[in-house]
Amino acid sequence: MARPKKAGCPICKGRKQAHAEGIRHLPSKKFQARLLTPDGKQTSKSFQTETDAKAWLGAQRSEISKGTWSPKKAKTVLSFSDYAERWLKNRKVRGKPLADRTRAGYRDLLDRFILPEFGPRPVHTIDRDDVERWYDRTASDRPTYRAKAYSLLRTILVSAIDDGHHPGPNPARIRGAGQADRRHTVRPATLDELKALTEAMPERYRLMVQLATWTALRFGELTELRRADVDTREGVLRVRRAVVLVDGKFIVKTPKSQAGVRDVAIPAALLPLVREHLLKHTAPGPDGLLFPARKDATAHLRQTSLYRVFDPARKKAGRPDLRWHDLRHTGAVLAAQSGATLPELMNRLGHSTSQAALRYQHVAQGRDQLIASRLSELIEAGE
Repeated sequence: MARPKKAGCPICKGRKQAHAEGIRHLPSKKFQARLLTPDGKQTSKSFQTETDAKAWLGAQRSEISKGTWSPKKAKTVLSFSDYAERWLKNRKVRGKPLADRTRAGYRDLLDRFILPEFGPRPVHTIDRDDVERWYDRTASDRPTYRAKAYSLLRTILVSAIDDGHHPGPNPARIRGAGQADRRHTVRPATLDELKALTEAMPERYRLMVQLATWTALRFGELTELRRADVDTREGVLRVRRAVVLVDGKFIVKTPKSQAGVRDVAIPAALLPLVREHLLKHTAPGPDGLLFPARKDATAHLRQTSLYRVFDPARKKAGRPDLRWHDLRHTGAVLAAQSGATLPELMNRLGHSTSQAALRYQHVAQGRDQLIASRLSELIEAGE
Protein backbone atom coordinates (compact mmCIF):
# COMPACT_ATOMS: atom_id res chain seq x y z
CA MET A 1 0.00 0.00 0.00
CA ALA A 2 1.45 3.33 -1.03
CA ARG A 3 2.18 5.84 1.74
CA PRO A 4 0.19 9.06 1.44
CA LYS A 5 2.21 12.04 0.26
CA LYS A 6 2.68 14.94 2.61
CA ALA A 7 0.75 18.00 1.59
CA GLY A 8 2.81 20.87 0.28
CA CYS A 9 3.17 24.16 2.12
CA PRO A 10 0.86 26.91 0.81
CA ILE A 11 3.31 29.58 1.98
CA CYS A 12 6.49 28.25 0.35
CA LYS A 13 7.25 29.21 -3.21
CA GLY A 14 5.80 26.61 -5.59
CA ARG A 15 3.83 25.11 -2.66
CA LYS A 16 5.87 21.91 -2.88
CA GLN A 17 7.73 22.15 0.40
CA ALA A 18 6.49 19.89 3.22
CA HIS A 19 7.58 20.78 6.74
CA ALA A 20 8.43 18.58 9.71
CA GLU A 21 5.66 17.13 11.83
CA GLY A 22 4.48 19.62 14.45
CA ILE A 23 5.68 22.67 12.48
CA ARG A 24 3.47 25.04 10.53
CA HIS A 25 4.55 27.78 8.14
CA LEU A 26 2.60 30.94 8.97
CA PRO A 27 1.49 33.65 6.53
CA SER A 28 3.90 35.96 8.39
CA LYS A 29 6.67 33.69 7.03
CA LYS A 30 7.53 32.57 10.57
CA PHE A 31 7.48 28.91 11.61
CA GLN A 32 5.20 27.80 14.41
CA ALA A 33 6.16 24.74 16.47
CA ARG A 34 3.14 23.06 18.11
CA LEU A 35 3.29 20.57 20.95
CA LEU A 36 0.74 18.49 22.83
CA THR A 37 1.78 18.82 26.49
CA PRO A 38 1.48 16.22 29.30
CA ASP A 39 -1.53 18.07 30.73
CA GLY A 40 -3.44 17.51 27.48
CA LYS A 41 -3.14 21.08 26.25
CA GLN A 42 -1.42 22.37 23.16
CA THR A 43 1.38 24.92 23.38
CA SER A 44 3.15 26.65 20.52
CA LYS A 45 5.95 29.06 19.77
CA SER A 46 6.96 30.91 16.61
CA PHE A 47 10.46 31.25 15.15
CA GLN A 48 12.15 32.95 12.22
CA THR A 49 13.53 29.68 10.82
CA GLU A 50 12.30 26.10 10.64
CA THR A 51 15.62 24.93 12.10
CA ASP A 52 14.98 26.94 15.27
CA ALA A 53 11.43 25.64 15.48
CA LYS A 54 12.60 22.03 15.15
CA ALA A 55 15.28 22.54 17.80
CA TRP A 56 12.75 24.00 20.26
CA LEU A 57 10.33 21.18 19.56
CA GLY A 58 13.07 18.61 20.16
CA ALA A 59 14.03 20.27 23.44
CA GLN A 60 10.43 20.19 24.68
CA ARG A 61 9.99 16.53 23.75
CA SER A 62 13.21 15.71 25.55
CA GLU A 63 11.91 17.45 28.68
CA ILE A 64 8.64 15.51 28.47
CA SER A 65 10.45 12.18 28.14
CA LYS A 66 12.60 13.02 31.19
CA GLY A 67 9.56 14.05 33.21
CA THR A 68 10.99 17.53 33.82
CA TRP A 69 8.77 19.52 31.46
CA SER A 70 6.93 22.57 32.78
CA PRO A 71 4.81 25.25 31.09
CA LYS A 72 7.29 27.91 32.24
CA LYS A 73 10.18 26.16 30.50
CA ALA A 74 8.15 25.70 27.35
CA LYS A 75 7.59 29.44 27.02
CA THR A 76 11.24 30.29 27.68
CA VAL A 77 13.71 30.64 24.81
CA LEU A 78 17.08 31.22 26.44
CA SER A 79 19.92 32.84 24.54
CA PHE A 80 23.33 31.24 24.80
CA SER A 81 24.64 34.44 26.39
CA ASP A 82 22.01 34.35 29.14
CA TYR A 83 22.60 30.68 29.80
CA ALA A 84 26.40 31.09 29.81
CA GLU A 85 26.16 33.95 32.35
CA ARG A 86 23.96 31.82 34.59
CA TRP A 87 26.34 28.86 34.17
CA LEU A 88 29.40 30.95 35.04
CA LYS A 89 27.71 32.36 38.13
CA ASN A 90 26.50 29.02 39.49
CA ARG A 91 29.14 26.57 38.23
CA LYS A 92 30.57 24.24 40.86
CA VAL A 93 33.38 21.69 40.67
CA ARG A 94 33.32 18.91 43.26
CA GLY A 95 30.69 20.88 45.14
CA LYS A 96 32.78 24.07 45.33
CA PRO A 97 32.35 27.35 43.41
CA LEU A 98 34.91 28.09 40.72
CA ALA A 99 38.16 29.66 41.90
CA ASP A 100 38.37 33.38 41.17
CA ARG A 101 41.18 32.95 38.67
CA THR A 102 39.38 30.09 36.90
CA ARG A 103 36.23 32.18 36.67
CA ALA A 104 38.21 35.10 35.25
CA GLY A 105 39.80 32.78 32.69
CA TYR A 106 36.39 31.50 31.59
CA ARG A 107 35.12 35.08 31.41
CA ASP A 108 37.98 35.98 29.09
CA LEU A 109 37.36 32.97 26.82
CA LEU A 110 33.65 33.72 26.63
CA ASP A 111 34.11 37.39 25.82
CA ARG A 112 36.90 36.92 23.27
CA PHE A 113 36.02 33.71 21.49
CA ILE A 114 32.55 32.33 22.23
CA LEU A 115 29.94 35.04 22.83
CA PRO A 116 30.70 37.03 19.66
CA GLU A 117 29.56 33.96 17.71
CA PHE A 118 26.91 32.30 19.88
CA GLY A 119 25.83 35.00 22.35
CA PRO A 120 22.50 36.07 20.81
CA ARG A 121 21.60 32.60 19.51
CA PRO A 122 18.86 30.63 21.30
CA VAL A 123 20.88 27.95 23.05
CA HIS A 124 18.60 25.16 21.84
CA THR A 125 19.27 26.02 18.18
CA ILE A 126 23.04 25.56 18.19
CA ASP A 127 23.93 22.56 16.06
CA ARG A 128 27.04 20.66 15.02
CA ASP A 129 27.52 22.66 11.81
CA ASP A 130 27.48 25.90 13.83
CA VAL A 131 30.19 24.64 16.16
CA GLU A 132 32.37 23.34 13.35
CA ARG A 133 32.13 26.61 11.40
CA TRP A 134 33.02 28.58 14.52
CA TYR A 135 35.96 26.31 15.30
CA ASP A 136 37.33 26.64 11.76
CA ARG A 137 37.12 30.44 11.97
CA THR A 138 38.68 30.68 15.43
CA ALA A 139 42.31 31.83 15.29
CA SER A 140 44.47 28.78 14.71
CA ASP A 141 47.69 30.68 15.42
CA ARG A 142 46.85 30.38 19.14
CA PRO A 143 46.03 26.67 19.44
CA THR A 144 46.01 26.62 23.23
CA TYR A 145 43.36 29.35 23.44
CA ARG A 146 41.27 27.72 20.71
CA ALA A 147 41.39 24.36 22.53
CA LYS A 148 40.42 25.99 25.84
CA ALA A 149 37.56 27.92 24.22
CA TYR A 150 36.25 24.78 22.55
CA SER A 151 36.42 22.80 25.81
CA LEU A 152 34.53 25.55 27.62
CA LEU A 153 31.84 25.67 24.92
CA ARG A 154 31.46 21.90 25.04
CA THR A 155 31.15 21.91 28.85
CA ILE A 156 28.51 24.67 28.83
CA LEU A 157 26.50 22.79 26.20
CA VAL A 158 26.66 19.61 28.30
CA SER A 159 25.07 21.56 31.15
CA ALA A 160 22.49 23.08 28.79
CA ILE A 161 21.45 19.58 27.70
CA ASP A 162 21.26 18.39 31.31
CA ASP A 163 19.13 21.43 32.20
CA GLY A 164 16.77 20.81 29.28
CA HIS A 165 17.71 23.93 27.31
CA HIS A 166 19.16 21.96 24.39
CA PRO A 167 17.67 18.79 22.89
CA GLY A 168 21.06 17.09 22.46
CA PRO A 169 23.20 15.37 21.49
CA ASN A 170 26.04 17.76 22.25
CA PRO A 171 26.84 19.65 19.01
CA ALA A 172 30.46 20.12 20.15
CA ARG A 173 31.81 16.80 18.87
CA ILE A 174 35.07 17.60 17.09
CA ARG A 175 37.57 14.87 17.89
CA GLY A 176 40.72 16.23 19.52
CA ALA A 177 39.56 19.87 19.42
CA GLY A 178 39.90 20.25 23.18
CA GLN A 179 43.59 19.41 23.07
CA ALA A 180 46.48 21.49 21.77
CA ASP A 181 50.01 20.43 21.13
CA ARG A 182 52.39 22.31 23.42
CA ARG A 183 54.59 24.56 21.35
CA HIS A 184 56.86 25.32 24.30
CA THR A 185 59.08 22.35 25.08
CA VAL A 186 60.56 22.79 28.54
CA ARG A 187 64.31 22.30 28.67
CA PRO A 188 65.40 22.19 32.33
CA ALA A 189 68.13 24.63 33.30
CA THR A 190 71.56 23.20 34.04
CA LEU A 191 73.36 23.90 37.31
CA ASP A 192 75.68 26.35 35.55
CA GLU A 193 72.73 28.16 33.99
CA LEU A 194 70.96 28.40 37.35
CA LYS A 195 74.11 29.84 38.92
CA ALA A 196 74.48 32.41 36.14
CA LEU A 197 70.78 33.30 36.31
CA THR A 198 70.90 33.84 40.07
CA GLU A 199 73.98 36.04 39.87
CA ALA A 200 72.40 38.14 37.10
CA MET A 201 69.30 38.88 39.21
CA PRO A 202 69.12 41.81 41.65
CA GLU A 203 70.10 40.70 45.14
CA ARG A 204 66.55 40.95 46.51
CA TYR A 205 65.32 38.31 44.00
CA ARG A 206 68.20 35.81 44.12
CA LEU A 207 66.63 33.69 46.84
CA MET A 208 63.38 33.69 44.89
CA VAL A 209 65.13 32.07 41.91
CA GLN A 210 66.71 29.47 44.19
CA LEU A 211 63.47 28.59 45.99
CA ALA A 212 61.49 28.50 42.73
CA THR A 213 63.94 25.85 41.57
CA TRP A 214 64.98 23.85 44.60
CA THR A 215 61.61 23.84 46.43
CA ALA A 216 59.55 24.04 43.19
CA LEU A 217 56.95 26.38 44.64
CA ARG A 218 54.54 28.10 42.28
CA PHE A 219 54.84 31.84 41.70
CA GLY A 220 51.67 32.58 43.69
CA GLU A 221 52.91 30.42 46.58
CA LEU A 222 56.29 32.16 46.66
CA THR A 223 54.86 35.67 46.57
CA GLU A 224 52.45 34.93 49.44
CA LEU A 225 55.15 33.46 51.71
CA ARG A 226 55.54 35.47 54.91
CA ARG A 227 58.19 35.53 57.60
CA ALA A 228 56.12 33.23 59.82
CA ASP A 229 55.96 30.63 57.04
CA VAL A 230 59.76 30.22 57.00
CA ASP A 231 61.14 27.88 59.66
CA THR A 232 64.93 28.21 59.48
CA ARG A 233 65.44 25.96 62.51
CA GLU A 234 63.66 23.02 60.90
CA GLY A 235 64.59 24.10 57.38
CA VAL A 236 60.98 24.11 56.15
CA LEU A 237 58.65 26.34 54.14
CA ARG A 238 55.07 26.04 55.35
CA VAL A 239 52.81 26.50 52.32
CA ARG A 240 49.33 27.42 53.51
CA ARG A 241 48.18 30.07 51.03
CA ALA A 242 48.74 31.42 47.55
CA VAL A 243 47.94 34.73 45.90
CA VAL A 244 46.41 35.28 42.45
CA LEU A 245 45.84 38.44 40.44
CA VAL A 246 42.25 38.71 39.18
CA ASP A 247 40.98 41.78 37.35
CA GLY A 248 43.89 43.82 38.68
CA LYS A 249 43.31 42.82 42.32
CA PHE A 250 45.32 40.43 44.46
CA ILE A 251 43.30 37.66 46.09
CA VAL A 252 44.86 35.51 48.81
CA LYS A 253 43.37 32.04 48.83
CA THR A 254 43.91 28.58 50.17
CA PRO A 255 45.22 25.91 47.79
CA LYS A 256 42.68 24.17 45.53
CA SER A 257 43.23 20.83 47.21
CA GLN A 258 44.55 19.49 50.48
CA ALA A 259 47.71 18.39 48.70
CA GLY A 260 48.57 22.05 48.17
CA VAL A 261 48.80 22.58 51.93
CA ARG A 262 52.24 21.18 52.67
CA ASP A 263 55.59 21.63 54.36
CA VAL A 264 58.47 21.70 51.88
CA ALA A 265 61.96 21.01 53.17
CA ILE A 266 64.60 23.58 52.17
CA PRO A 267 67.94 22.16 50.99
CA ALA A 268 70.41 22.92 53.80
CA ALA A 269 72.82 24.64 51.40
CA LEU A 270 70.22 27.37 50.87
CA LEU A 271 69.59 28.17 54.54
CA PRO A 272 72.39 30.78 54.83
CA LEU A 273 70.89 32.61 51.84
CA VAL A 274 67.43 32.36 53.42
CA ARG A 275 68.65 33.88 56.70
CA GLU A 276 70.47 36.68 54.88
CA HIS A 277 67.38 37.48 52.83
CA LEU A 278 65.21 37.61 55.96
CA LEU A 279 67.59 40.18 57.45
CA LYS A 280 67.91 42.40 54.38
CA HIS A 281 64.77 42.16 52.27
CA THR A 282 61.81 41.00 54.36
CA ALA A 283 59.60 43.39 56.30
CA PRO A 284 59.62 42.93 60.08
CA GLY A 285 56.91 41.03 61.89
CA PRO A 286 55.45 37.57 61.28
CA ASP A 287 53.26 38.84 58.41
CA GLY A 288 56.13 40.45 56.51
CA LEU A 289 56.15 39.27 52.89
CA LEU A 290 59.24 37.29 51.92
CA PHE A 291 59.24 38.74 48.39
CA PRO A 292 57.25 41.99 48.44
CA ALA A 293 56.88 44.56 45.68
CA ARG A 294 60.04 46.65 45.30
CA LYS A 295 58.42 49.99 46.15
CA ASP A 296 55.93 48.80 48.78
CA ALA A 297 56.93 46.19 51.36
CA THR A 298 53.25 45.52 52.16
CA ALA A 299 52.22 44.82 48.55
CA HIS A 300 52.48 41.59 46.59
CA LEU A 301 54.97 41.28 43.77
CA ARG A 302 53.49 41.23 40.27
CA GLN A 303 54.86 38.75 37.75
CA THR A 304 55.14 41.54 35.19
CA SER A 305 57.37 43.46 37.61
CA LEU A 306 59.55 40.41 38.19
CA TYR A 307 59.98 39.88 34.45
CA ARG A 308 61.54 43.34 34.10
CA VAL A 309 64.62 41.93 35.83
CA PHE A 310 64.15 38.24 35.03
CA ASP A 311 64.10 38.77 31.27
CA PRO A 312 67.57 40.37 31.00
CA ALA A 313 68.92 37.92 33.59
CA ARG A 314 67.83 34.83 31.63
CA LYS A 315 69.36 36.28 28.47
CA LYS A 316 72.62 36.92 30.30
CA ALA A 317 72.55 33.30 31.50
CA GLY A 318 72.19 32.11 27.91
CA ARG A 319 68.61 30.90 28.38
CA PRO A 320 66.27 33.49 26.80
CA ASP A 321 63.69 30.69 26.37
CA LEU A 322 63.47 29.95 30.10
CA ARG A 323 60.15 30.98 31.63
CA TRP A 324 59.71 31.54 35.34
CA HIS A 325 57.46 28.49 35.61
CA ASP A 326 60.22 26.43 33.98
CA LEU A 327 62.22 26.82 37.19
CA ARG A 328 59.56 24.75 38.94
CA HIS A 329 59.83 22.17 36.17
CA THR A 330 63.62 22.17 36.59
CA GLY A 331 63.23 21.61 40.32
CA ALA A 332 60.88 18.69 39.75
CA VAL A 333 63.37 17.05 37.38
CA LEU A 334 66.25 17.55 39.84
CA ALA A 335 64.18 16.17 42.71
CA ALA A 336 63.35 13.10 40.62
CA GLN A 337 67.03 12.67 39.83
CA SER A 338 67.80 12.82 43.55
CA GLY A 339 65.74 9.65 44.02
CA ALA A 340 62.27 10.98 44.89
CA THR A 341 59.51 8.50 44.19
CA LEU A 342 56.44 9.61 42.23
CA PRO A 343 54.25 10.00 45.36
CA GLU A 344 57.03 11.93 47.14
CA LEU A 345 57.54 14.14 44.13
CA MET A 346 53.82 14.93 43.82
CA ASN A 347 53.68 15.63 47.55
CA ARG A 348 56.60 18.05 47.31
CA LEU A 349 55.08 19.83 44.32
CA GLY A 350 51.58 20.00 45.83
CA HIS A 351 49.95 18.04 43.01
CA SER A 352 46.76 16.13 43.69
CA THR A 353 44.85 13.48 41.77
CA SER A 354 42.48 10.80 42.99
CA GLN A 355 45.14 8.16 42.36
CA ALA A 356 48.00 10.10 43.92
CA ALA A 357 45.98 11.01 47.01
CA LEU A 358 45.88 7.32 47.96
CA ARG A 359 49.61 7.01 47.56
CA TYR A 360 50.32 10.02 49.78
CA GLN A 361 49.09 8.14 52.81
CA HIS A 362 51.95 5.69 52.51
CA VAL A 363 54.77 8.25 52.17
CA ALA A 364 57.16 8.26 55.14
CA GLN A 365 57.27 11.69 56.80
CA GLY A 366 61.07 11.90 56.94
CA ARG A 367 61.69 11.28 53.23
CA ASP A 368 61.24 14.95 52.26
CA GLN A 369 64.21 15.91 54.40
CA LEU A 370 66.28 13.22 52.69
CA ILE A 371 65.25 14.58 49.27
CA ALA A 372 66.23 18.10 50.38
CA SER A 373 69.59 16.79 51.63
CA ARG A 374 70.36 15.28 48.24
CA LEU A 375 69.25 18.48 46.51
CA SER A 376 71.62 20.38 48.79
CA GLU A 377 74.50 18.19 47.63
CA LEU A 378 73.64 19.10 44.04
CA ILE A 379 73.69 22.80 44.90
CA GLU A 380 77.11 22.52 46.56
CA ALA A 381 78.45 20.55 43.60
CA GLY A 382 77.46 23.37 41.26
CA GLU A 383 79.24 26.09 43.26
